[in-house]
Amino acid sequence: QAQLVESGGGLVQAGGSLRLSCAASGRTFSRYNMGWFRQAPGKEREFVCGISWLGVTDCADSVKGRFTISRDNAKITMYLQMDSLKPEDTAVYYCAAKGIGRVGYEFWGQGTQVTVSS
Repeated sequence: QAQLVESGGGLVQAGGSLRLSCAASGRTFSRYNMGWFRQAPGKEREFVCGISWLGVTDCADSVKGRFTISRDNAKITMYLQMDSLKPEDTAVYYCAAKGIGRVGYEFWGQGTQVTVSS
């Protein structure tokens, strides 16, 4: 059974930092492309950052220069380092994975809440 479990969310003041982790199990996730998404209250879920199984990264313009995505294939864990957080970053953050060549993400975590106070 493939499983993704997020951790590291919490409450932080604007300008602060958090690091989210996504632990994967049940599949050979080292050969999966992975990503972080977020959903704020009343808004649609949106892409935050992605990382390919080869380590190529991409992030949404709204977080570029502030968020960094990385992965440790030995630990089968993906990270999202979030710096200079803003109140508008408040959302539930989800990690996701998809096989090579897949268009849509196949596996999702349960989400972790990030709240940034002003």
